[in-house]
Amino acid sequence: MGERLSIKTERDEQQLFNSRAIVAGLIVLFALGGIMTRLYFLQIKEHAAYTELSKQNYQKHIPRAPTRGQIYDRNGVRLADNHAQYVLEVVWDSVPDQNGDGKKRWNDMQLMLDRLTKIVPLSEKDLRVFGQQVNRRSRYQPTPLKENMTEQEMAMFAVNKSRFPGVNLERRMQRYYPLGTVASHVIGYVGRIDDRDLERLDKSNYAGTSHIGKIGVEAAHEGRLHGQAGYDLAEVDAHGRHQDMIERKEAVGGQDLILGLDINLQLKAEALLKGERGAVVAIDPRNGEVLAMASVPTFDPNLFVDGISSKVYSELRDDPDRPLYNRALQGAYPPGSTVKPMNTLAGLYEKVIWPGKTVYDPGFFQIPGHKHRYRCWKKSGHGGVSMDYAIAQSCDTFFYDMAYRMGVDKFSGYMSLFGFGKKTGVDLTSESDGLMPTPEWKQRRYKQVWYPGDTVNIGIGQGYWLATPIQLAHATASVAMRGKRIRPHVLRAVRTAKNKPEQILEPEVIAQIPARDQRHWEMVVQGMVHVVHASYGTAKRIGVGAPYTIAGKTGTAQVFGIAQNARYDASRLAKRLHDHALFVGFAPADNPQIAVSVIVENGGGGSSTAAPIARRVMDAYLLKKYDDEEPSEEKGEVEPADIVPRVEGAEE
Repeated sequence: MGERLSIKTERDEQQLFNSRAIVAGLIVLFALGGIMTRLYFLQIKEHAAYTELSKQNYQKHIPRAPTRGQIYDRNGVRLADNHAQYVLEVVWDSVPDQNGDGKKRWNDMQLMLDRLTKIVPLSEKDLRVFGQQVNRRSRYQPTPLKENMTEQEMAMFAVNKSRFPGVNLERRMQRYYPLGTVASHVIGYVGRIDDRDLERLDKSNYAGTSHIGKIGVEAAHEGRLHGQAGYDLAEVDAHGRHQDMIERKEAVGGQDLILGLDINLQLKAEALLKGERGAVVAIDPRNGEVLAMASVPTFDPNLFVDGISSKVYSELRDDPDRPLYNRALQGAYPPGSTVKPMNTLAGLYEKVIWPGKTVYDPGFFQIPGHKHRYRCWKKSGHGGVSMDYAIAQSCDTFFYDMAYRMGVDKFSGYMSLFGFGKKTGVDLTSESDGLMPTPEWKQRRYKQVWYPGDTVNIGIGQGYWLATPIQLAHATASVAMRGKRIRPHVLRAVRTAKNKPEQILEPEVIAQIPARDQRHWEMVVQGMVHVVHASYGTAKRIGVGAPYTIAGKTGTAQVFGIAQNARYDASRLAKRLHDHALFVGFAPADNPQIAVSVIVENGGGGSSTAAPIARRVMDAYLLKKYDDEEPSEEKGEVEPADIVPRVEGAEE
């Protein structure tokens, strides 16, 4: 018997129809949903973008780069300027289709460049830089192809311009540093915008801008110097040719910056360091303005504006004297005895020393229960030493003993109040923290415990302690102001327009360093005055003939350690193994107007090398003596008895 066929009822047919209708309806709804989503994306989400693309069929948005602000010193000397140059620029979208297929490719650009090279010489560097930049920009924005066009090149292009649609000759302002190498580490330089710059820039404000500040004031104050971009909105025909101007928004030029630098003082400081490696920082302690910041050797920032060649950059980078290295901000050195005035204030605050206290110095210090001797720079010792004499004569034993009894925690804590171990916050790039060591730091860094000997060493500014020249100048200025810490700053004022007055910036007071007794400041300052003006001061030579009172402190930092019983003999060592020479000071002592720190790498003694530089910097600023000669014994300006000879193994 065959298979029995089922007979569908009307109800079954209705159910089948309903299910098919639902599936079809869902498919239609899904399709409509997709269409609506796409319409939402096109009409609402991307409305602005497609509207802009539509406008580009008959409008062209041409960015107008603002004129970069200029930089001046405090006396109006121009440090960074702009001068006109003519630049060959290419707008990708306006380059004609060379293949005739209606599609613009890199091949079309390459064919145009090959033809253009026969008219205007284009170097490999020009083409390489252009290729890098054209890929970062909108195809509707101009990209520089060749800068600094000569008159002959401009004439040749002008004659043949009609053959190169999309290529234009434009007048642009180029950065220029009229004083060349002077203050280059402070001013910095501009360079071409790269991929890292684009990641952090407001692209709309930098459309049409090719250069940006890279280091120094140029980078730190980029926002002030750059200004606000403008644009031209032009009507164009089907071929991209301008027909009419629809709208123009003028670019707003950047602000002019007036620095606290006295360029004559800067020139003096750099000249005094000529032939050495070192730094000089001068600050007005009353308001924190940086008067001079010399780092020698230096470099010419003009080399970087158009893109420095790899050969020249390699020479600068590989130079053993490191001319690109800003020693004033980045150089971290053992501060040596220059910090003994600050150490004294710490001892007074923590009550481990007091006015009238004396320490016997046999020429060394020993930790109780240990045989190791920590030597004083004077091998025979100073005998009974008071606080004042310890500063003036830089008696190591006095400060060994004080630091040991104070302990590292209290010592490092009080020194941090002067700003050691952290950036001063000066308005420049790439400042170093230095290092104010602690037991926790040593454990993290070396996985070692802190020893009492470590505390003894930092008591004289040696061991792990590292400070930058600007930190030393800042701390010295704080002593000059009797504990008031004012943040150092390079920018003094801004000017928004040529005929408008300068807007002077207000100084920023960071903190007031505490003292157990306000008279302690005067006692420490008096000790610093005796360093320079007392018959027993380590820097008494520079005080001779000074018409003002100097408060100072010499220092010498060891570059490498020597054995317990060995003698330091500079004549047997390479120059780069000689001690660093340091000096800090301010003047006039009773009315401070300038605070100075000096470091001469491998310069030997602080009193013989660094202190005379500081005196001449102070003379230049306070007496306007910019062309003086160093006092010499032969001229009778210094008595032979006032010259303290360098003692082998001495710290001062």
